[in-house]
Amino acid sequence: MNDCDIRAVTEFSLSPFSTSRMNEILIFWGFSVMYLLAVVGNMIIVALVCSVPQLHTPMYFFLCNLSSVDIVYVSAILPKMLSIILAEDKTISFYGCMTQLSFFVICGDSDIFILTFMAYDRYVAVCSPLHYTLIITRKVCWILVTFYMILSFANALMFASMTSTLLFCDSPKINHFFCEIIQLIILSSSDTENMKMILTIEDFCFVSLSFMIILISYTRIIYTIVKIPSIKGKRKIFSSCSSHIITVLLFYGPSIFMYLKPESEHSNEQDKILSMLYVAVVPMLNPFVYSLRNKEVLGAARKTINIMCKKIPIQKV
Repeated sequence: MNDCDIRAVTEFSLSPFSTSRMNEILIFWGFSVMYLLAVVGNMIIVALVCSVPQLHTPMYFFLCNLSSVDIVYVSAILPKMLSIILAEDKTISFYGCMTQLSFFVICGDSDIFILTFMAYDRYVAVCSPLHYTLIITRKVCWILVTFYMILSFANALMFASMTSTLLFCDSPKINHFFCEIIQLIILSSSDTENMKMILTIEDFCFVSLSFMIILISYTRIIYTIVKIPSIKGKRKIFSSCSSHIITVLLFYGPSIFMYLKPESEHSNEQDKILSMLYVAVVPMLNPFVYSLRNKEVLGAARKTINIMCKKIPIQKV
């Protein structure tokens, strides 16, 4: 263990990408577009779900929560990364790093819970349609939302508290584009075995078990779809589930690969690319996935646009 004093660490240095200045400028514009699309796209989804009565259903209630979380997700990480590239100042304060870490944990955990709830919602809707309104009530939806918020905030507080007590040498350099918890553990001079064990257990409980629940739900859904004699009925049910399936694959694929692979196989550049997928790419794609592949959302968008156009007065020349 190195002789380090936590009181001497007031800031960290982030190392987003090891590349030329020209490539950094291209990365800056690329991530700026991603951030803009993610924020605007998810805000549109939230606005549509809140304002259009036909979208006031449990599935879209969870979608609204997912979009809200994704707005916070990208806003907690991407602006700082963009400012680092633009200003070439790679420092982030110790408390700024802990805050970013907390939001990363909160949003990551929230996404996992919401996607699991959405899978259960689709399972009940397809496999027990007659009991859907009795099982998935507004009260149940708010209980689930309260549950994931409390658990996500508690988990973030725990990791932030544990990380803030770690010892680091002066001016520690994080080889990542944000304060990622694995990189902080690797960088620390403290004994982090207990923290690694907790992280591994949580990854299994949150990521693996939730993915298994989603997998079981869709196995039952597929089994139910196969028994439907009508091709039109099969397509209708599959259409209602396809957007969620795509989002699950986009989110869980890189997450499972990154956090459950052996520590010896960790590659900084590979981890950065995988992190980009679920931190920037997935929040950007979610609004497109749920709008372009969902007739109800597209219909609500067209209806809203038509209403807005009718309200705009046309001046006669």
